[in-house]
Amino acid sequence: MAVVPARLRRGAVVVPVVRLSGVIGAVTPLRPGMTLAGIARTLERAFSMRNAKAVALVINSPGGSPVQSRQIYLRIRQLAAEKNLPVLVFVEDVAASGGYMIACAGDEIFCDPSSILGSIGVVGGSFGFQELIRKVGVERRLYTAGEHKAMLDPFLPENREDVARLKTIQREIHAIFIALVKASRGSRLKGGDDVLFTGEYWAGETSVSLGLADAIGDLRSTLRARYGDKVETPLIAPARGMLSGLFGRRSAGADALGSLDGIAGLPEGLISALESRAIWAKFGF
Repeated sequence: MAVVPARLRRGAVVVPVVRLSGVIGAVTPLRPGMTLAGIARTLERAFSMRNAKAVALVINSPGGSPVQSRQIYLRIRQLAAEKNLPVLVFVEDVAASGGYMIACAGDEIFCDPSSILGSIGVVGGSFGFQELIRKVGVERRLYTAGEHKAMLDPFLPENREDVARLKTIQREIHAIFIALVKASRGSRLKGGDDVLFTGEYWAGETSVSLGLADAIGDLRSTLRARYGDKVETPLIAPARGMLSGLFGRRSAGADALGSLDGIAGLPEGLISALESRAIWAKFGF
């Protein structure tokens, strides 16, 4: 028995841990953010682990794609139902917007007093370059089939009707977000809609008082208090290729892609990096 890992021994108590970090959705084609495709196998491994009594998710995300956020949420709930395992969520710095949507997949949510939670809303932004290109003598030529195909084009003057259409879509997505939070948190929510769903966010203690989280607590102390001092908490990391694991380096193909990303994709990569930085900065990080 001495050579058998503790988590595989008879009677062992195991709570596998999965870290879900970063901006949600595609940041650039070669540097994707958190997506269901990227973490699905990791989640499946965690929920299938022998002797598991629960699954712990450590979340640190300022949000991103509402579609990817909801898909990740749904997959976690599906696995929890299939394996009949409770899900315990532990928020690190931030679980905001889409990050909070994923956190709602937990049966219980724990956070630090300084964690940021909430931002239950929808945001979209762009730039207007029409005056800039006029000043530098650039003529915009755009050809479309479809009356609204060029809606919100940043090189054209803003159109009020286009903005109204965008706001309609945002309200639809916001309603889906609100319904998900209400279904997940239920009677634990303590604030009214005019408080909880304005896009505002709060620190840990206030989040608990509003019912957005259940308690202040860290992963190690909470799991030991619940399952005993000998609870095993293996970190389930994303699977890596066999060769990269053996030699500790990327394949030649990966290096080639990296070179392309660094040269051809420099403007796109720079913009994406700035957008990602702006999302984190909104919450003071």
